[in-house]
Amino acid sequence: MTLQAAKRPEGRILLTARWLVGHAQGRHRLYENGEIVFEDGEVVFTGHRFPGEVARRIDYGNAVIGPGFVDLDALSDLDTTILAYDNQPAWKKGRVWPRSYLEAGPYEMYSREELAFQKKHAFATLIRNGITTALPIASLFYRAWGETVEEFEDAAEAAATLGLRAYLGPGYRTGNQLVEADGRIVTYYDEERGLAELDGAIDFCKRHEGVAGGLIRTMLAPDRIETSTAELLRRTAAAGRDLDVPVRLHCCQSKIEYDLVLAQHGMSPPEWLASLGFLGERCLLPHGTVVSGSRLVERPGHDLEIIRDAGAAIVHCPLVSGRHGNAIDHFGRYRALGLKIGMGTDTSPPDMIMNLQVGMILARTMAGSATAVRSEDYYDAATVGGADALGRPDLGRLQPGARADITVFALDRPHSGQVIDPIQTMLLTGHGRDVSTVIIDGRFVMQDRVIPGIDEAADNARAQKQFDDVMARYPQRTFGNPPMSEIFSSSYVVERREDAA
Repeated sequence: MTLQAAKRPEGRILLTARWLVGHAQGRHRLYENGEIVFEDGEVVFTGHRFPGEVARRIDYGNAVIGPGFVDLDALSDLDTTILAYDNQPAWKKGRVWPRSYLEAGPYEMYSREELAFQKKHAFATLIRNGITTALPIASLFYRAWGETVEEFEDAAEAAATLGLRAYLGPGYRTGNQLVEADGRIVTYYDEERGLAELDGAIDFCKRHEGVAGGLIRTMLAPDRIETSTAELLRRTAAAGRDLDVPVRLHCCQSKIEYDLVLAQHGMSPPEWLASLGFLGERCLLPHGTVVSGSRLVERPGHDLEIIRDAGAAIVHCPLVSGRHGNAIDHFGRYRALGLKIGMGTDTSPPDMIMNLQVGMILARTMAGSATAVRSEDYYDAATVGGADALGRPDLGRLQPGARADITVFALDRPHSGQVIDPIQTMLLTGHGRDVSTVIIDGRFVMQDRVIPGIDEAADNARAQKQFDDVMARYPQRTFGNPPMSEIFSSSYVVERREDAA
């Protein structure tokens, strides 16, 4: 497949700002009034007083120039998980298919055109939040079964057009959770269908790896551990090794999932994955919150050690987990154990900075100590942590030879307050909307918050319309088919004008 990314500017470009987050001797370091120079998509200098000639100089003033964020669990559809924020339990609120919906025949709730729009809209939103490398994730609750190759053809085109660095691959599964008429949650399997989708995903990887000048890479994305059979996971692991691509599987993220796997296989999720030969250095596991030794699991075990020893990475998504009363226990302990940890936003807007802030708060709360984790620990996870999990030493850091994936974070926004340290200030008062400029592979994909070819207001309106349409269909796929008013609560009584349209 031939996809072309936008042309890079010619010649060496020098950027400077109040602060530069460079990288040397294996660690980030801060250069006050630092300079970075890149050419042909590659960093050629970081530090002070570049000695060579440049074609262009840009001074960003009171700002932080840093590496782009790596999002290992980046939402690429409309975030319906927000509907569960005050509407629980999930099986009564349309987050688990009732048996009646399965028997009536699940159907695609989005057209190909709508899915293509969602991908492009999500990718633009990722860029606005300083995310330069993304591994998309989408919900399968609203699909006939898995994702399709066709929609990822469209996703590849959208990523190349916008200039986003993306690892793409359609999600697939051999099973799906169901709620029976008596309220029991079980798993329905259609292994033949899931294995056929795996074959399609493998073919997609073969045809798309490295297109758009290397901006587009591929991955294998089985949906969740509790919606996968042993055969699907074995074949996925083998294919991942053959293709040398990352494999991402949502795992250890809920008590329901943990108990289902334990009941079906007599092993914890990490134990089962290890027994199948699934775990390895290219394996990414969101979310890692429900493991042996955590507050929700009484069963003793060594789940984290199993993941660590296999070289797999935990994808930490603190904002989404925290919204539902869950958290890893805790970030500092996971690091001390030697676990590889990268970050995922898993929601929209994908504000990585907010995720780092929430993660720090949760880690310190779980540890009962303000010294359990520091700002640079989380900043590392969002940059070098994600890059290392992908096996990409040329990403997540700004040093000669790395790809020029760069963000500019403004420090002079009205809410910023006094700057004590650029990274600490970012994690105290920053927002994703403080990212003013984004450069990916040496291309300016956003300048002064403007992404070429994107009408943000119009796209937001279109996204809301699609979101409302899906909400209207919730009763069809909710246990007992209750009206919308029973599925979605209101914070207060709503008064509407009688003459309102």
